[in-house]
Formats: sequence, C-alpha cells, structure tokens
Amino acid sequence: MAMALHLCVSFNSTTSSFPQGRKCKYEGQSVRALPIRILSVGKKRSPGLQLMVDEYVDKLRYYCSVEDVQIRSNPRNARDQRAQVDAEDEAVMNLIRSDDWVVMLDERGLDIGSEQMAELVGDAGNTGASRISFCIGGPYGHGRKMKERANLSIKLSSLVLNHQIALLVLMEQLYRSWTILKGQKYHH
Repeated sequence: MAMALHLCVSFNSTTSSFPQGRKCKYEGQSVRALPIRILSVGKKRSPGLQLMVDEYVDKLRYYCSVEDVQIRSNPRNARDQRAQVDAEDEAVMNLIRSDDWVVMLDERGLDIGSEQMAELVGDAGNTGASRISFCIGGPYGHGRKMKERANLSIKLSSLVLNHQIALLVLMEQLYRSWTILKGQKYHH
C-alpha cells in the first residue's frame, strides 16, 4: 500500500480520500497507456449487461488494450463462505502477474472522483508495471491474498454495488478517465 500512497500524490491520508473538485494533473498531456485487465468474480452476466460492457471495451480500445476476464463465483461449490472467498481469491491470484499494478475495488477503499480515477490511470503508467489489473470481488468480497497484493484499493460509490453494477460503473469511469486524460469533451 505504500506504493499507492507514493503514486497518488494528491492522496490525503487523514481523510482516506482524494480532494474533490480539482482538475486532473495529466489533463491533455501524453501518458503511457498501459493495457487494462478487468478481473470480475461473479455469476454469468445478463445479455444486456454484456452488451454494455462490450460497448465500453470497444470505446476503450481507442486509447489502450482492454481485457475483460470473468471468473466464476464459488469455483469449488463450497458451502462455507470462507472457503468460497478463499477459492475465488486463489482463482484471481492465478491470473495476476508479478508486474501488474493491481487496483482492488472494495466498499472500504479510497473514495475517488473521476479526475482522480484519471490520475490513477496516468500514475500507473509511471510505475514500471506492464498492465493495470482492476479486481472486482465476489458476493463476499476479496480474500486475504488479494488484499495483501493490491497496490491500491478504491471504491466506486459510498453505496454497496453488486459485481455486475460495479463492472459497468468501472467501465464507464475508465472511458471517462481516458477522455479526461486526452482533454476530450465527454467529461464536463
């Protein structure tokens, strides 16, 4: 987590949030476009959700490569909640490389706005990482290994979101981040 505090220089450690209402430090500047990988634990997606996710993947490919990876919830059909989280944790960790910059989406993560999300994407390009991996946990959250491995933990809302809604919000915010970084008109 120390790396995350260094990367996001505008982080305020006393409030666990980024200052709201200020512009992204990279707006309109050239940033290194890391490939983005989204790891999402959950049940099979509805066709409507998949259509919207695919639309944002297509939009994002204009800026960087994007990989959307679905991980089956409760891969071992465990009856015990802890065993389920551990199995999902193992499945996710098997997909993360040592040189990934890992962002864990969690209801207790840092509260960031759209400009700060754009800074997160811009800052990640300066880490030496080969890609950014965003991780969305299953119904009971993330396991211990993911919590230890994550470079940064963020929340998309003060509300608790199910994994499908979180995925859609993340996709839109990643697209919005790139339009902010490129100084385009999508974000007001």
